[in-house]
Amino acid sequence: MASQQPVPSSASPSGLGQGDHQPANLGDILERVLDKGLVIAGDIRVNLLDIELLTIKLRLVIASLETAREVGINWWESDPWLTGDGGELEKENRELRARIAELESTRDPKAIEEGRSG
Repeated sequence: MASQQPVPSSASPSGLGQGDHQPANLGDILERVLDKGLVIAGDIRVNLLDIELLTIKLRLVIASLETAREVGINWWESDPWLTGDGGELEKENRELRARIAELESTRDPKAIEEGRSG
């Protein structure tokens, strides 16, 4: 029977001898990933007889907002769905449609038909 030897406190439980590092829990790992950022990129291609049927390009970035800003990623600051600026776009769209309707109503209907057919 082999005798069991106590594991020194400076060794990691995995036995890899990494000094006084403690095993990382999920919170530590998440904090590190959000602090440094993580990029996952990949392409999926489906070919049949050298004919490309489908290509899917995957790009996934996981980072905190501060880390993303540091590397120049800030699309959420100008996205109308996230910033609530969608109302202004709708207002501009209504104004443009009203202007188009006004311009079309002032033109001669015969000229409009000729313009569409020619």
